[in-house]
Amino acid sequence: MDGLFVVNEGKLDRWLRVVLGIGLLSLVFAGPKTPWGYLGVVPLFTGIAGMCPLYRIFGFSTCPVK
Repeated sequence: MDGLFVVNEGKLDRWLRVVLGIGLLSLVFAGPKTPWGYLGVVPLFTGIAGMCPLYRIFGFSTCPVK
């Protein structure tokens, strides 16, 4: 079995997740000021970490290195 924490996101995937996460979190402090913006923590964390649990469950990877 592979390690528990395996990078499975490519560079573009990670950048998009970070940008999406920051964008969603900004909804908490600016704009409609909705608590739904805290959902941005998920893509932000997975983008920074480079590991998506759902990718791992379904055996999917956008990382070019195996």
